[in-house]
Amino acid sequence: MPPVWSLRQSLPSDASWIAELRAQVMRPDLERLGRWDPVRVRQRFLTGFHPAHTFVIDVGASAAGVIAVRPESDEQWIEHFYLAPEYQGQGLGSAVLRHVLEAKRDHRPFRLTVLQGSPARRLYERTGFVHEHEDSIDVFLVAETDRKVVPRRTRSR
Repeated sequence: MPPVWSLRQSLPSDASWIAELRAQVMRPDLERLGRWDPVRVRQRFLTGFHPAHTFVIDVGASAAGVIAVRPESDEQWIEHFYLAPEYQGQGLGSAVLRHVLEAKRDHRPFRLTVLQGSPARRLYERTGFVHEHEDSIDVFLVAETDRKVVPRRTRSR
């Protein structure tokens, strides 16, 4: 059973700690892939941070993580979904993701990327995401909504 949690809208002042959380959570996978850059991992988040699309996951009085949903006209992107290591493996990620998918559900499919070999992929697949395509670094996943999903793009190898 996951801990009791809530979501709150992020604020611009949350940016620096979220960038640190991103670096902490992504470091093992980025090192494994030979892509770890301590400056770039933080800067990529700070450059694309949109507080209006980002929600802080609170457990009690502690910020346990973050999730963003970036809406586009024909899809919704789940981005920046990070849980602090001490909150991983307790069902919190599954609970939050299911809640967000249900709360934001409409005709648009949800899409996300996960790093090759990341254990987070199992969480996404348990929640209904399926493989769409991949490259040497990222795996692109999609979750269907009420209508049939048409593949966004295909890549030849």
